Parts: sequence; structure tokens; C-alpha cells
Amino acid sequence: MASKDKNPGFSTRSIHAGQQPDPATGAVMTPIFATSTYKQSSPGVHTGYEYSRTQNPTRHAFERCIADLESGKHATAFASGLAASGTVLELLEAGSHIVAIDDMYGGSWRLFERVRKASMGLRVSYADPNVAGSIEAAMQKDTRMIWVETPSNPLLKVTDLQQVAELGKARGVITVVDNTFASPWAQRPLEHGIDLVVHSVTKYINGHSDMVGGIVVVRDRSDLAERLEFMQNAIGSILDPFSCFLALRGVKTLPLRMRKHCDNAMEIAAWLNQHPKVERTLFPGLPDHPQHALARKQMNGFGAMISVYLRTDMSGVRRALEACGIFTLAESLGGVESLVGHPVTMSHGTLPVELRQRLGITDNLVRLSVGIEDVQDLIADLDQALEKI
Repeated sequence: MASKDKNPGFSTRSIHAGQQPDPATGAVMTPIFATSTYKQSSPGVHTGYEYSRTQNPTRHAFERCIADLESGKHATAFASGLAASGTVLELLEAGSHIVAIDDMYGGSWRLFERVRKASMGLRVSYADPNVAGSIEAAMQKDTRMIWVETPSNPLLKVTDLQQVAELGKARGVITVVDNTFASPWAQRPLEHGIDLVVHSVTKYINGHSDMVGGIVVVRDRSDLAERLEFMQNAIGSILDPFSCFLALRGVKTLPLRMRKHCDNAMEIAAWLNQHPKVERTLFPGLPDHPQHALARKQMNGFGAMISVYLRTDMSGVRRALEACGIFTLAESLGGVESLVGHPVTMSHGTLPVELRQRLGITDNLVRLSVGIEDVQDLIADLDQALEKI
């Protein structure tokens, strides 16, 4: 990105970072390079592009942009968030031990417990970030990775990034943060010393619920960057050029969208916190959240995910969710439209019942992905839905 300003702001970088007008045509937007292969002038002599699994200009532009926004040095884009997470686990040797927080996306838990334990012999210990010292206490002599979501899915626990980074550095352990719920606008873990950041690009980065993708960003470890790039090519779960184009388009409005997302969520969370049909509201922006002070310290805004325990049983939850109008009952999150989800039957349905109950993922837990509609319309929609309980 050419600029007289050596340190452009986030909004400027979200539009320009990693991208230049196409030198052949002058096209301002990065073209979709829909090609599988590239001409070579002589055997082994090429322009830097050989085969589109290995290199693609549209993908490279997207990777450079997100690396810049996350204050990283290198990024690799994948076909989904889980493809990104699965490739990160390939950094480990078979039989390695991982410490992960106990509240995480159900798909990540499934990947750890039902795939990599069998295929790689990985061992995982889970720690509650609400309990001081729990991550360090869970570490073993052969721990090779610490895996964190913050805020977490679906209970919105907040983990101290600086403490995790310092612990990882002291023990020689790779530190990974799934930053999907926050986005690079609201939180940049690499700036706190974390080694790797993972995103489901499907969510806030793209922001329009029209593609699926994932990305991994490396802070400053060239060894990890080289291995991830090698595995991206060797395994082949790459993000296609059209999806990269969509995500590049989406990220240009990320700052504008996140401000509205966060403002709406703050107002709705405060309203829900006083509603008689709501037993408890989970949102890092509320003063009664256990890690509210920590969220204020390490986040720029509090994100737009809210979880609530409703004062009802499964039948009442079903009536309320079926009555939602502007909030759409659907999987996923992070789009401009507001979504409402039910973790027990959706994102965390893969977890055993006993584990869900122990974590507090119960039938009356509902997760809101607050969009950028007019906030009074969203509150009115929730109000009429809650009346159905």
C-alpha cells in the first residue's frame, strides 16, 4: 500500500492493505484470477505463479490484507474456519499435548476430540479461563500448544491474552487465539504477543453471509509461516479466488460494520439484562460480566455476540425463537443481518449432553448475533418474541 503516511489507520488499511490496482488493466478492485495454471517462459521460469493451489493473486491479496489488519507478518487462507484450525494442528507432532479453554465452538471441540485424537493421537486438557491460573495448571511437560477463544463460544468468556502469550513464551509453547467473535477491528491478539490468530472468515471479516472461508495469521515466526504455507499447498484446503474476492470486498467495510454491530449489541444487552423473561445475560460489555475490566483493557468495543438464559424450558425457547422476525433463526454469525441461534441444537449439538450440562450450555441458552439494522427494530422484535414464552 503506497502512502505518504507511514502508519495509516485501520479503516484506510482495511481498504488498501495488500492491494494495488491491476498493472495490466488499471482495475481498482483486485480481479478474480479464475485460472488453474500459469504460463512459464521456460521450464521452471515463471512470474512467481505456477499453479493455483500453490499461488493465486486474488488469494494473496486477501492474505496480505488480513495479515496487515491483524498486525501480523504472514497469512494463509483456507476453505473454511475449521480447515484453518485443522491445518494449525498439523504444526504439532503426533501425540502432542494441547491446553484449550473449556468453552469453545462445537466444531473445534469435534475436531480435537473426534478427529485429531484418533488421527494424530493428540491429547487435550481443558481449562476454565474464569479460574485464575487454570491454563498454567493444565500444562504438562509435553504441552506444545495453548488454544484460546476470546470471547468464547457460546458463553463469552474472556481470556487474558498477555498472560497466555507470556506463559507460551516461557514454556516454548505455540499460542493460538481464535479471534472470530471479535474480528481484527475489535481485538488483535498478535499485538499482545500471541503467535497465531485463526478466523472463520465466513463471519465478521466477510460480513455478508455469502461465502465460507478461514485464515491463519502469524505474528513474527517465519518457521510457523513457512510450515503453514507448505501445508496449505500440500493438504490443499485452499480458499478459492471468488471467495477471496468476496471477503476482500467485505473487509473494506469492516470498521463501519463493527462500530454499528457493537453499538447495537451494547444497547440490546443492557435491555435484555433488565427483561423479566431473561434469567441472565452474557456480554463482555456489561459491568456485571466477570471479565468486563479485562475486556475493556484488551478489546476495542465488546463485539456483537450476546448469550442469554431465558426463564423457560425448551418449549418456551422454541416458541420464542419461532416468533422472531428480524432475527433469523439460523446457524452462523457475524453477518450484517441479525441471527438467533440455539447452541444445544445447533453449534454445540456435537458435544455430549453431560459435557454441555457441566459447561452450562443448557436448553434455555440462546445466542444472538446482533446485526446492523435499526436497534429499536431489533429490540421490538426480541420483545414480541419473548412474550411468547
